[in-house]
Amino acid sequence: MITTSGGGALICGSLEEKNRVKWYATQAREAYPFYQHEAIGYNYRLSNISAGIGRGQMFVLDEHIAHHRHIKDLYKELFKEVPGIELHDNPGPEYDSNFWLNTVTIDPSIRIKGQENVYKETVTCALGGAPGIVRQVKKSRTGCDPADNVEALRLYLAGAGIEARPLWKPMHLQPVYKDAPAYLNGVSESLFKVGICLPSGPLVTDDDVRYIVDTIVEAIEK
Repeated sequence: MITTSGGGALICGSLEEKNRVKWYATQAREAYPFYQHEAIGYNYRLSNISAGIGRGQMFVLDEHIAHHRHIKDLYKELFKEVPGIELHDNPGPEYDSNFWLNTVTIDPSIRIKGQENVYKETVTCALGGAPGIVRQVKKSRTGCDPADNVEALRLYLAGAGIEARPLWKPMHLQPVYKDAPAYLNGVSESLFKVGICLPSGPLVTDDDVRYIVDTIVEAIEK
């Protein structure tokens, strides 16, 4: 395998070796819908094209931030009428988030259509950022996973063409860091179990937000 824009080349003797190297080079993620790491991976690649795009975006940074805040305000307004769904907002007037990502928590009492079927099968999937790399996990649960209603909602949204993801899994729960010291109060685990990330990018329109919220309302069993 010869790479470009990443500095140097790597020769692999077999397809298995090639796949493993590409897996390490793209964060070494396991095939779960959340970030699960059993090995240390890397993601140092930055081509000249990606760097140029990044520089160009700096000229519209203020517009992007304003759009993200607008999207948050629209989510907040629409979720007012949806009991059990709480949007994360600034905790006080002294805070000023750019709302790069909009996240919600789902009350455990909320039941989602199809919830009874989640976590019954292991996952096989292609990993983002690693073209051609397909991994399968051996078990459907890891010991600390999103609640059944959160995973059911993620799958329901995916069926409607909406990509949503669980919150980031706490670092101390990553297998690769199982022996590392950690100072805990339980907050990160509790949020991971009940939280989900909603589309929030600069290309998300007002109509997209309304469609996402309408789909969430549709997914809730009455």
